[in-house]
Amino acid sequence: MYDASKLVILDRDGVINHDSDNYIKSLEEWIPYAGSIDAIARLSQSGWSVAIATNQSGIARGYYDEATLASMHDELNRLVAAAGGRIAHIAYCPHGPDDGCECRKPRPGLLVQIRQALGLSSLSGSWIVGDSLRDLQAGEAMGCRSVLVRTGKGKRTETKGSGLEQAMIFDDLTAFTDWLLSQ
Repeated sequence: MYDASKLVILDRDGVINHDSDNYIKSLEEWIPYAGSIDAIARLSQSGWSVAIATNQSGIARGYYDEATLASMHDELNRLVAAAGGRIAHIAYCPHGPDDGCECRKPRPGLLVQIRQALGLSSLSGSWIVGDSLRDLQAGEAMGCRSVLVRTGKGKRTETKGSGLEQAMIFDDLTAFTDWLLSQ
């Protein structure tokens, strides 16, 4: 059984793995940050559920297909399991920015998918961890507490400053995990 107050929802690119302005288009380009896999495993081992909400417009742009994305997520799940953890659900948006879908962050559709997949009535009290304002906006629309990490586009987002009034800021996923598990 899942509990919203013990749920951490992560963005993928820029939080778990290195990001690229040219998109992460293959398993070879999908490179986790040092410590991120261990951080997810530690959360799991401490009774937290971890889900992922990721915009993947590279699919709509034709840079890679859903099978390639599945291979990246299979590897992510494999690495986390090997470290002793588990990912409860991965939700992704395959659409482009002009497709008008409900799932592309900052819209909350991916979080609605996670809420439904985990059988929760609400995400109020959950954590959303991202490196962009759109990640935090999607979470805040669903009642999540927001965390900006400085990895990926996070430093650039922090420099802009606006929209971060509710967010806690950490250097990376490991630093957030250290803090959360010390509470």
